[in-house]
Amino acid sequence: MDSRLQNYHAADTLGRSMPELVVKVYDGVIGNLYRAREHYRNNELQPGYEKMEKAKKFIVHLYTTLDEEKGGEIAEKLSKIYVYLIEQINIIQATKDLKMIEDAVEIINNVRDGWAQLVENVSRDKSQGKDSKVEQPAKNLSLSV
Repeated sequence: MDSRLQNYHAADTLGRSMPELVVKVYDGVIGNLYRAREHYRNNELQPGYEKMEKAKKFIVHLYTTLDEEKGGEIAEKLSKIYVYLIEQINIIQATKDLKMIEDAVEIINNVRDGWAQLVENVSRDKSQGKDSKVEQPAKNLSLSV
């Protein structure tokens, strides 16, 4: 990757809150699933497989950075969703089932929407001078998958 682009991505990531970074990771999953779908539609199996692998890496990253102790029931539910999505991606890679890609995107979009709402609430609280506990940037959240 071009060093200027890497610098931009690094600066963009450092300036975000933890919820914003999580939304960005979900966007990476969704974008790669859509690109995989297009490759599979065009019978471009290897590029489709590679995009599915990238999507899976994003999901694995989300899964491995969950803090189930702090996140409690929500983290436990997210963990189950991530495991399910990883299993679905494995099946999609074997079957090239485009409907399953759409189903996976729908699930991810639903979870992403919850995080996006959190980002909106944090931004609103910040603009109103309220303190928010989710403002701390994530220490282990990397977007270079």
